[in-house]
Amino acid sequence: MATTTQDIEVPRRTVLKWAGAAGMLAVGTPLLTSCVTGSFAPGSDPNGLILPPGFTSRVIARGNELVAGHQFRWFPDGAATFVDPAVAGGWYLAVNHEVPADGGVTSIRFAPDGTLLSAQPILTGTSVNCAGGATPWGTWLSGEEYDLGLIWECDPTGATGAAPRPAMGRFKHEAAAVAADGYVYLTEDVPTGAFYRFAPTVAGNLSAGVLEAATGVSPVGTVTWLPVPDPYAGTTPCREQVAGTLKFNGGEGIATTGDRVWFTTKGDNRVWQYVPSTGQMSIRFQGGGSSILSGVDNLWVDVASQQLFVAEDGGDMQLVMIRPDDTAVAIITITGAEGSEVTGPTFSPDGQRLYFNSQRGPNSLKLALGVVYEVTGPFDQLLGRPTPP
Repeated sequence: MATTTQDIEVPRRTVLKWAGAAGMLAVGTPLLTSCVTGSFAPGSDPNGLILPPGFTSRVIARGNELVAGHQFRWFPDGAATFVDPAVAGGWYLAVNHEVPADGGVTSIRFAPDGTLLSAQPILTGTSVNCAGGATPWGTWLSGEEYDLGLIWECDPTGATGAAPRPAMGRFKHEAAAVAADGYVYLTEDVPTGAFYRFAPTVAGNLSAGVLEAATGVSPVGTVTWLPVPDPYAGTTPCREQVAGTLKFNGGEGIATTGDRVWFTTKGDNRVWQYVPSTGQMSIRFQGGGSSILSGVDNLWVDVASQQLFVAEDGGDMQLVMIRPDDTAVAIITITGAEGSEVTGPTFSPDGQRLYFNSQRGPNSLKLALGVVYEVTGPFDQLLGRPTPP
């Protein structure tokens, strides 16, 4: 079911950035936007990235330009990679587009040596596709970030059409993650947003199930889960239907591994930790202030090393790594695109190629329509991944 502009309450920041960049395309004026400086900082590579020693980058895609013969959409956001079932060693990169009324998802296919083979839309007719999450069964969950937005389940190969998952709630979706306990955990990007989980009726089938909201006395402490009576939000927003629903200030990225679920809230620069086995919620990391991390957004966890990657929405335009001991270090800085945000951090299935976006980075005409980057280098050493036996 496609959305229409009449159905959408688009976030103000999305309207502004869309009007500033895509709006200029409509009148055909290739002007420099306020988001693009046109120059890179000292110490950056030819693509404007400040990288650790021994690492190199390449540009995979730019907004409104051809990628393997396909015109890439604007404003790349949440992303994930998937093993190519037809080619050993190959993979797909699924990328959301946070565009009002004309967003969707693009899938880019790579050969085992990293050559770009093809690109295609795997979801169209949707709106403000912000973040999402990969499932263990190899699909991409794309979240629409507006008040009655849906989760859409997409096949990275494009062989099966994308399907809406309304049982997972109609609200301003940000991200989703399937945890080891079988629940899908969901964030909501509003200042008084809820934290949700979805229990599928049949494991691996998201067409039916129960949506629950986290409730309790305080966000820090023990969480109790209660069903949302009307996940379709026919008369009342999902976050307002359950008494005692905990409020989180702008839910953003989410990641999970083992018995841990992490998510971010941009309104207070926090990285939260939830432990499903105990029901305990805590603040894992407080950003902002003197911290190296500011403007928390998308998340990705490197399972092998347990390093948590946090993308900055603004701030210093950095991809920051939180170590298992909760210290933080900036791994990559994007220069020349002030006013943009870092989105979609994810590794290739073999862990050797890091992908991420500057959502409003410059294309060849200096229009702030977004850039997708790939970085390669000694990641095993940098992350301290254990050596295989």
